[in-house]
Amino acid sequence: MMKLFQKKEKHALPAYSLTEYEPVIRSSICTGERVACMRSLESGKLHEIMLIRSDTDLEEFCSQYSIKRESIKTIY
Repeated sequence: MMKLFQKKEKHALPAYSLTEYEPVIRSSICTGERVACMRSLESGKLHEIMLIRSDTDLEEFCSQYSIKRESIKTIY
């Protein structure tokens, strides 16, 4: 029997080395949407991690990657 409404399973977040990647918040000027990303120090490519809807989401991102909130740059 197929279930119509299922809870989504939480996937493990990919591991990023802080020597190769820098944590950043990409923020939209128009809508104000914020996305937590890891930016490659070598190429500058962004890897989106999670949508930041509130301060609790930002705290969760910081705790999962063991980073301080003050060390995160915001890019537009």
